[in-house]
Amino acid sequence: MMNTEQKIIGMDLWHLQLPVNARRDHGIGSVEHVVDVVVLRLTAEGGEHGYGEASPWSVFTGSAEASFAALDRYIRPLVVGREIGARAAIMKDAQKAVAHCTEAKAALETALLDLQGRIAGLPIWALLGGKCRDTIPLSCSIADPDFERDLALMERLKNDGVRVIKLKTGFKGHAYDMMRLERLRKDYPEFAIRVDYNQGLHHDDAVRCVQDVASFNPDFIEQPVAHHLRPLMAKIRDSIDVPLLADESIFGPEDMQMAINLGIADGVSVKIMKTGGLTRAQTVARMASSVGMSAYGGDMFEAGIAHLAGTHMIAATPEISLGCEFYQASYFLVEDVLESPFEVKDGQVIVPKTPGLGGHPSLEVLEKYAVNKKFSG
Repeated sequence: MMNTEQKIIGMDLWHLQLPVNARRDHGIGSVEHVVDVVVLRLTAEGGEHGYGEASPWSVFTGSAEASFAALDRYIRPLVVGREIGARAAIMKDAQKAVAHCTEAKAALETALLDLQGRIAGLPIWALLGGKCRDTIPLSCSIADPDFERDLALMERLKNDGVRVIKLKTGFKGHAYDMMRLERLRKDYPEFAIRVDYNQGLHHDDAVRCVQDVASFNPDFIEQPVAHHLRPLMAKIRDSIDVPLLADESIFGPEDMQMAINLGIADGVSVKIMKTGGLTRAQTVARMASSVGMSAYGGDMFEAGIAHLAGTHMIAATPEISLGCEFYQASYFLVEDVLESPFEVKDGQVIVPKTPGLGGHPSLEVLEKYAVNKKFSG
């Protein structure tokens, strides 16, 4: 039997609540105590496993409960019994089977690619078109409402060789944002600074606030207003010399075309959890690049499986040129799910070279933090 003709005989799910080491505030909400993720495992006839992760945020993409239900009830019948080589057909069927639930679909495609790669002896990036880079610059977000804790994190990042940060703004007032920018520019001049509002500005004050922040000349300013205020995004873009990036306004290729038509941004945050998979994420980045827009590898509140998936996607996508934000496994989670640590060295994420994802979760950790699970058979 050819490898691609092996059938998928098992599909297992874990809903995890992973403890975090600090509170993080964003323009649309806060995260503290735990983050919720869903881990998916597919099993092939030959006994090989493939893993994926759904990393939702309830105020952004959806809930872990919805991802779990989407995978268990609506997607499972489309997967078990299918040949592993039918990935494109399976993903097309999943797209039609349940609306939204992009994180569940990202987990599915990740697990399918991991399974296919492990059986074929190829890294996922080889299945996505081939590698264009061996390392990816890491950006770490600064989002603790206690700025002194963030300054301590800055010292750790400095010592670790990280040189890119993204300041989360719009959750505690404009004066607070300006104070932090002044302090970071003064005390950490070696860092490149990016700014992300996560829709946190009121439309009445948005232009003025963004213009003030632009005076610090950050690399870019991201999603200052609500995702649906597209004319205002275009107005803000025209009012500043700093690049304006869209995040919540652009989920998949469909939104990307709208953003191009309306001229709402100079670039886009590409996240596999928003787009619904690695191949759709590549499409978003290529659409952006085709009209001269930039792209970077954003993420949700992810664990190591999703980080690995995003790393492979960026490694195979030259259009994503602004690095990645896969910092949670190293700097936010109390304990990651991966058996071997997600690899970051001298401020760079290291692209795996081994088959599939290049890592797998610890079953002990999955059981330790599971609040719900469902196994085949």
